Amino acid sequence: MSEALQTPRTLLGPEDPEPVGLIDRGDASPFVLICDHAGNAVPKALGGLGLPQAELDRHIGIDIGILGVSERLAEQLGASLVFQRYSRLVVECNRRVTSPDSIALVSDGTIVPANADLAPDQRAERIDEIAAPYHRQIVAILDRRAEAGLPTILVSMHSFTPSLRARPFQRPWQIGLCYANDKRFTIPVLEALGQEAGLVIGSNEPYSVDLVKDYSIPVHGEERGLPYVEFEIRQDLIGETAGQEEWAARLGRVLPAAHRDFTVSAA
Repeated sequence: MSEALQTPRTLLGPEDPEPVGLIDRGDASPFVLICDHAGNAVPKALGGLGLPQAELDRHIGIDIGILGVSERLAEQLGASLVFQRYSRLVVECNRRVTSPDSIALVSDGTIVPANADLAPDQRAERIDEIAAPYHRQIVAILDRRAEAGLPTILVSMHSFTPSLRARPFQRPWQIGLCYANDKRFTIPVLEALGQEAGLVIGSNEPYSVDLVKDYSIPVHGEERGLPYVEFEIRQDLIGETAGQEEWAARLGRVLPAAHRDFTVSAA
């Protein structure tokens, strides 16, 4: 990460990992990939948030399997990838700071002890040192492309649990696409996915984009006017390497096909 993207630190220490993961492949590809929940690191000073590691390893702490898919997909597309190494339980990088669950007190039935009764400066530390550098790096790449006059497709990568503990229900979708007002690129992606045999595809399932609470797609996509797609892949399908390779290969077929249709329709 460049010096311009660094933030003075009072929370993260020398033994803590950098919050921002970056694979910068330049700007030849039309795609830029982002991964808000790639990791489940916790700053050493926060003592694991008062949780056992098994909780941090659950879907509440990390989007299981999605980094492996994202890295392989970015390589296939020749695209850059920006990802977050810290757990969403430390600070939720896909929430506006005004959202009540930007630092969750409870997640899928699990109480997060270290998130209770935070002082304003403690909240600010997490936002300033973890969430803000991640989004600055995304902005840096998108600005660079805009200044060069390069069309950009933003690809947001997520995974979802097959069933929530708090609301048990077996989610049937293997992959879902989440969107808000701008469906320009989502529609051709849905059509391209429909050509893949045997998929159960969710349209704004199991989640949708909330323009008031969410951050990444509303700010980097909708507010910039960039076409985008947000994927949610079911975690039991990508928990192992073979599944990650399979889904990266699938999306590596789908995205270029959708981009060809998108480019033709926009001409």
